[in-house]
Amino acid sequence: MFDADRWIEIWVTITRNKTRSLLTCFGVFWGILMLVILLGSGTGLKNAMFKNTDGFATNSMFFYPDRTSEPYRGFNKGRYWNMRNRDVETIRREIKGIDAISPVIWGNRADKNIVYGQVSGTYNVKGVSPDYFKIERQDLHFGRLLNEIDMQEKRKVCLIGSRVCEELFRNQDPCGKYLRVNGLYYQVVGVVKQIAAGINIGGRAESSVFLPSGTMQQTLNRGDIFHFLCVNAAPGHSIHQMMEDIKDILKRQNEISPTDLQAIGVINVAAQFSMFEKLFAGIDILVWLVGLGTLLAGIIGISNIMMVTIKERTREIGVRRAIGASPWNIISQIISESFVITTLAGLLGLSSGVFLLDLVDRLLSAQPPSDKMTLLNPGVNIGTALAATVVLLICGLLAGLIPAWRAMQIKAIDAIRDE
Repeated sequence: MFDADRWIEIWVTITRNKTRSLLTCFGVFWGILMLVILLGSGTGLKNAMFKNTDGFATNSMFFYPDRTSEPYRGFNKGRYWNMRNRDVETIRREIKGIDAISPVIWGNRADKNIVYGQVSGTYNVKGVSPDYFKIERQDLHFGRLLNEIDMQEKRKVCLIGSRVCEELFRNQDPCGKYLRVNGLYYQVVGVVKQIAAGINIGGRAESSVFLPSGTMQQTLNRGDIFHFLCVNAAPGHSIHQMMEDIKDILKRQNEISPTDLQAIGVINVAAQFSMFEKLFAGIDILVWLVGLGTLLAGIIGISNIMMVTIKERTREIGVRRAIGASPWNIISQIISESFVITTLAGLLGLSSGVFLLDLVDRLLSAQPPSDKMTLLNPGVNIGTALAATVVLLICGLLAGLIPAWRAMQIKAIDAIRDE
């Protein structure tokens, strides 16, 4: 039942010494405010970090040839070797769990001079397969992406970046028109812009021209060689085991010693993303520890103030016990007082923290978009807010336990005689 007299008595006790109550409330207010701001800032930092990699396959890895470090089957140490189309076919056939695989061919200096009519520019040229766009996802502005028919028929088509479109075609739809790459003409089938802002493969897609890898090998006389291999593992498959299996196939097919650790270079993006996840999990734990430490200082302050209050009210407590007040009545009053002080100050700190984070979010949203933004949508979700509230309420109850126990140690006759 709601006991109005009890709550009036609690309120009178709290307001009896306003200065003391304000100092006590400030400790809890500051502790919960710091906790909320630190959690919100950590969330904003994480959002900004992963926004820059949004659209890039997080379960991917990349392979490239390097010089051998061991002699093998008549080949000298230090041999440079090349990956070939047969390697892709074997990997696709023997390795289970591959979601996407694409060879990449880099254009040389002569390939980078792109011409349309009387306008020209220098851009990256890449030969890729359609699976490439599952790993480095693109925002399609015009037309379509490269497809399997382009690969099978070795069509002389190309996909261009948005910056190439802007500078050569003045942002008009270029689909159906022809670009000249190293003296050969390719029909434009689409315009793309890379989704991920902070990670790319061999240069930004906006400043690139994409050709089907088979077409590039044939028209630019590259044989069956490619320079880089992109692989994305399907969900639920071990990226580490797949990486080792692919390295074994590449060594077997290219006369490389099975124990050679240098011949195949690997970039394990999945491991790097996993490291980032662990890093931000550690930051969250550190933030909770710092915030809870600050909150604990405020709770200790409340407990100390309640001890002083009980000392001042020794005679009152003794009289109440002498006229029949039960132990639970005394304990519940002390705990209720600490609970009310903690809750009011904590909820005020929680609300202030959410308000400040929302204000910072609005100020950041008003700024022009930037790839170097360090905070994005700082704030706390409903789960974090509820967790902070539960911690706050528990702390409020704990703050009153020691003072309540101290109050119960006071004997009625000694309390009445207290001056």
